[in-house]
Amino acid sequence: MWNSEPTHRQNQQHQQQQHYQQHQHNGNSTSGGGQPAKQLGMTSAISLAEPKPADLQRTENLRASLEPFNVFESQDELNHRMEILAKLNTLVKQWVKEISVSKNMPESAAEKLGGKIYTFGSYRLGVHHKGADIDALCVAPRNIERTDYFQSFFEVLKKQPEVTECRSVEEAFVPVIKMNFDGIEIDLLFARLSLKEIPDDFDLRDDNLLRNLDHRSVRSLNGCRVTDEILALVPNIENFRLALRTIKLWAKKHGIYSNSLGYFGGVTWAMLVARTCQLYPNATAATLVHKFFLVFSRWKWPNPVLLKHPDNVNLRFQVWDPRVNASDRYHLMPIITPAYPQQNSTFNVSESTKKVMLTEFTRGMNITDEIMLGRASWERLFEAPSFFYRYRHFIVLLVNSQTADDHLEWCGLVESKVRLLIGNLERNPHIALAHVNPKCFELKKGESANNSQNNSGNEDDQKQQQQPPPTNQATVSASPFCSMWFIGLEFERSENLNVDLTESIQNFTEHVIMHGVNIKMLKEGMAIDARHVKRKQLTVYLDADFLKRERKCMESHTSFNNTLLANRKRLSTELAQSQEALPPGSQTQQPASGNRGRESGAKIHRLSESLTEDNSNASSDLGAQTPTTPTGAQMNAPSFGKTSAKNGSELDSSEQEQQAQSSPQSQAHNNGNNSTATTTEVACS
Repeated sequence: MWNSEPTHRQNQQHQQQQHYQQHQHNGNSTSGGGQPAKQLGMTSAISLAEPKPADLQRTENLRASLEPFNVFESQDELNHRMEILAKLNTLVKQWVKEISVSKNMPESAAEKLGGKIYTFGSYRLGVHHKGADIDALCVAPRNIERTDYFQSFFEVLKKQPEVTECRSVEEAFVPVIKMNFDGIEIDLLFARLSLKEIPDDFDLRDDNLLRNLDHRSVRSLNGCRVTDEILALVPNIENFRLALRTIKLWAKKHGIYSNSLGYFGGVTWAMLVARTCQLYPNATAATLVHKFFLVFSRWKWPNPVLLKHPDNVNLRFQVWDPRVNASDRYHLMPIITPAYPQQNSTFNVSESTKKVMLTEFTRGMNITDEIMLGRASWERLFEAPSFFYRYRHFIVLLVNSQTADDHLEWCGLVESKVRLLIGNLERNPHIALAHVNPKCFELKKGESANNSQNNSGNEDDQKQQQQPPPTNQATVSASPFCSMWFIGLEFERSENLNVDLTESIQNFTEHVIMHGVNIKMLKEGMAIDARHVKRKQLTVYLDADFLKRERKCMESHTSFNNTLLANRKRLSTELAQSQEALPPGSQTQQPASGNRGRESGAKIHRLSESLTEDNSNASSDLGAQTPTTPTGAQMNAPSFGKTSAKNGSELDSSEQEQQAQSSPQSQAHNNGNNSTATTTEVACS
C-alpha cells in the first residue's frame, strides 16, 4: 500500500502499539513493573479485558459476512493502485524539475527539489473497498505556484494515455484535480510548502510546516495530517480497520453516510471507531462494533468527541472552540479532528439528520445485542428498513439537464445545497422530521403511472391503481437527464393538519439557481423542481419492482423487531422471577441458583438501553440522568484546550457493564404521520 509516511515511521508506530499492549494484562491499567500503561485518548480505557474464544469466533464470522459486499480488494488490485501512485509520483517529480528549469533554476539544483504524492482518506486508512477512489495530495516546494499546478501540471495529466475524464476545480473550497487514472478515480489536491526541497521521507505531521501557508494549502494538508493522526492514536490498527469497514458498510446500507447532506462522512466514522478502540484497546473487531453502538447511542451530545487533547499551537489559524467562536456553540454533534488546526467534521448535521442517526445507532445497538447473544447473524446488521415505507409523505427533488457533463456539475451543486432545504423544512412548526435519502435516483425514461404500478398488495397502492394519475405525473421530466432525491416528511400529530410548503421550497430553488448564475454554471436546460408526493404516488418516479422489494424489506424488519421485543420481554421476566424466588441470604446458601441468576443477569447486561422510547437520547441533551456504560469523565470531554485535565476515575469493567442494563419497554419506530387519527394535507407549488 502506498503510504503517506515513510517505512521507518510505520515501524515506530507498530512498535509503540506493541509496547502499549505488552503493558496491559489481567484487565489492570498498570504493567507488572508498576509502570502505568500508555493512554491513547482523552481518558483511560473503560475495559482492558483480553478477548475470549467466543469473541475471536464472532470476529471471524464478521469477516466472512463482509466478503459478499466487496469490501476487500485482492492483492492484484492493491498492487495496481500502488503502480498508479508510483507513476503519479514520478510525474510530479519530473514536472517540478521542468517547471523549475523553466524559471531559470540550474538543472542540477532542480533535480534535488523533489515533490511527492501523499494519500489520505479510506485508502490511507486501509479500509477502501473494491473500485473505490483514491484521495491524494501533491506536495511541492516553495518555488512552485498554485497556478503552475492547475495549468501546466493539469496539461501534463491530460496528455497521459492512462488518464481520462480529467477536470480541474480550482475555485472549490479545497481546490482539486479529478481524473480517472487507468481505471481508478483519483482526487488530487495541491499544497505548496515553504520549503526549498521535499525529501522522500518527509513527514507532514509537524505543525511548524503550516507556518506562512495560505488557508487553501492548510485545508489541503489537513486530510493527510488527520488520517495520520488517527492511525497513530489507535492501539491496534488491524482491529480498527475491520471494525471501521463494518461501520462504514452499515452506515451506507442505512443511508447515513454523506457529509454534504448532513450525515457523517468517512473521516467522521473513522474518528468514532478510533475513539471506541481507545476505550476498549484489547477488544476484537466484533466486540468493538458492539461497543461502538453502546458508546455512541448513549453519548451526551453535544459534548464533543476528541481523540486527544488539542495541541497547544498558535499559528493564527482558527480552531474549533465554542468558548471563542459563537457559531461553534450551535454544532449539534461535534466530532473534532485530531490534527491542528482542529475542526468539527460534522458542522453540516441538522436536527433531522441527528434524529435519524440516533435512531440508527439505537437500532444498531439492538441488532448487535442479538448477535452477541447468538440470536442473529452479522448479515442482519446490514439490512435496513425501507425508507419509502417509513413515511407517507415525501418531497421529490428533480434535477434536469441537457448533457451528461452539465448534469454532473448541476447535480453536484444541488446535492451540496439540499441541507438548506432540510433547514427550511425544519423551521416549519408542523414538521417533526425531514429525512433526506442520500441515494440519488435516476429517472428511467418512458415510465409512467400506467405502466409502473406496485402490485405488492398495499392498500394505498391498490387505491392508486383505481385512480387516474394527476396531470403533473403524466410526464415527470422531458429532459434527457433527470436525477432525483427523496425527502421523507414526518408531521406533528394534529387533527386536519394543513401545511403549506410553498415558501420553503421556493426559497431553496431560487437560492440554488441564483448560486448557479453567480458561479457561471447555470446553462440552458438546467432546472430544479421540488414536488410533494404521497407514498401511493411513488410508482410514477420509482420502479415497481424496486418498491416491491422495499415493502418486503420493511416487512422483514418489522418481523425481526417484534421477535426482538418478545425475546427481551421474556428475558426480563425470567430475571425478575429468578430474583423474586431467592430469599435473603440465599446467594451464599444456594450457589447454583445464584449462578443461574447471574447467568440470566449476564444476558440482560448484554442488552442496551435501546428498549426505552425512540428519542431517549434526546433526554441526555436536556440534562436527564440516563444510565450509560462509559463513566462521566469518559463520555464528557474536559474543557477544550486544557492539556492537564485529570481523567475520570475508572470503574471495573463488570461494574460498568452493570450500568448498561436495559428496561424492558417497547421500542418501535412509530412515525407521527402514520397515525390513523391524523389527516394531513400538504400544499406546495
